[in-house]
Amino acid sequence: MTNLHLLTHHTPSPIQEVTLPELEGCGVRWLVKRDDLLAPPEAPDFCGNKWRKMKYNLLEAGKQGCTRLITMGGAFSNHIAAVAAAGLLFGVDTVGCIRGEAVYPLNPTLRGAIDNGMELRFVSREDYRKLREKGLQPELPGDYPIPEGGTNALAMPGCRELGEELLLQLDDPGHSTIAVACGTGGTLAGLITGLQGLPCIGIPVLKGDFMTATVQGFHGLFTGRQWPHWQTIDGFHFGGYAKITPVLLSFMADFYTQTGIPLDKIYTGKLFYAIFQLIQSGYFSPGSTVVSIHSGGIQGN
Repeated sequence: MTNLHLLTHHTPSPIQEVTLPELEGCGVRWLVKRDDLLAPPEAPDFCGNKWRKMKYNLLEAGKQGCTRLITMGGAFSNHIAAVAAAGLLFGVDTVGCIRGEAVYPLNPTLRGAIDNGMELRFVSREDYRKLREKGLQPELPGDYPIPEGGTNALAMPGCRELGEELLLQLDDPGHSTIAVACGTGGTLAGLITGLQGLPCIGIPVLKGDFMTATVQGFHGLFTGRQWPHWQTIDGFHFGGYAKITPVLLSFMADFYTQTGIPLDKIYTGKLFYAIFQLIQSGYFSPGSTVVSIHSGGIQGN
């Protein structure tokens, strides 16, 4: 594997302040941690929380002399896109097991993965469920499996560094709340461990009330303890994973026009809509700051 130095020598992603006329008078400062800008120019899909999760996995793969990354995900998975881009950037083959039958024409995420050299294998939903339960295994010498969403023990320190980085960048962390979108829950789980007790909110982009228990499970499995001062807030999934509505698309378009920050319709669009609604409804106290993590995923648009 080549270019691994890019993982250990990088500048912190910037923070951008958001000012919206609809939120004037709320007294809440809204900042955006632009982790979408972590990507090197030659691999724009390798960014955000996927960069954080894969950092130590890729370093370990390089240490082991691995020649192929194997992973799994849905048809709209930012993780699939990021693994494919990482393979191109670091000079390693990639395989993606995709949930469900192929639907042509392929969506932008899957087309981009193929363009970046990934071999796609479409797996029936039943076989995918069995694969998820069993866990990915090496098929050949040199294979390095990365689980769905990228969440494993080596993903935790990468996401923890995101929290530690934020603490150094914020001028008033004591009055700040951090917010992040949740798919598998791994980013939230790791982020919490780096925030030193700073309040943190996870916005699930899937239906169901399982996310809190999932994150608690990751904490127990990967850190051996539970962590305080965080919560998940449901109700902003717009019908479920990868489901969109005209309201969401209109918000994303207006937000881009006013801020210049592009959002994706799977994760960050729903996160930022949630924060907008929470600020507007008075959820955050006047004088406080909320920091939204922009985790990338623009290729999904």
